[in-house]
Amino acid sequence: MKKLEAIIRSSKFEDIKEGLHDIGINFFTFFDVKGQGLEKGDEILYRGSVYDSGYIPRMKIEIIVDEDKLEEVIETIQKFGRTGNIGDGKIIITPVEAFIRIRTGEVGLEAL
Repeated sequence: MKKLEAIIRSSKFEDIKEGLHDIGINFFTFFDVKGQGLEKGDEILYRGSVYDSGYIPRMKIEIIVDEDKLEEVIETIQKFGRTGNIGDGKIIITPVEAFIRIRTGEVGLEAL
């Protein structure tokens, strides 16, 4: 099993979520994140002065997936998350040693 973390544009979240549902990925965690990368933060105009917000709002999706399905998940996130501009995001993949359902004690793929 692998843990896939995708940091994406907030505006692309709904498209990616629908794409993941279409390929059978219905269990994932997501939350708002802030970060800094190659793309500059938005400048805010307030009372005639320009302020740099210093961060870019993004969404982070975390998915535990079987290695057989990993490539399909990556392709889906890229397909629905790509705009072709700087700031489209990143995908990070790490190994998962164990996955345990608290309620039943199931381990591994059965716990998903």
